[in-house]
Amino acid sequence: MIAFTSDQWIIIALVFVLGLLVGAFLFAGSGRKWKHRYRSETDRREALEREHAKHRREYEAREKEWREQDSLRAAALKDRRDVEDDRPL
Repeated sequence: MIAFTSDQWIIIALVFVLGLLVGAFLFAGSGRKWKHRYRSETDRREALEREHAKHRREYEAREKEWREQDSLRAAALKDRRDVEDDRPL
C-alpha cells in the first residue's frame, strides 16, 4: 500500500472539497429545472388524457349513430321484403 505524506493528504482533501464545490455549482439551478420538467410532463399527460377521452366520447357517439342507421336500414330492408312477398303474382 502507498503511504501518503501529510502534504499529499492535504492536496487530496482540497481536491475533494473542490470537487464538491464544482458539483454544487453545476447542479445549483437544477432543482427548479426538474420540477418544471415534471410539471410540464404532467400537464402534457393530462392534456393527452383529456384529448383521448374527448375522442373516445366522439367515437362512441358516432358508433351509436352507426348502429341506429344499421338497425333502420335492416328494418327498411325487412319491410321491403315483406312488401315484395305480399304482392300478388
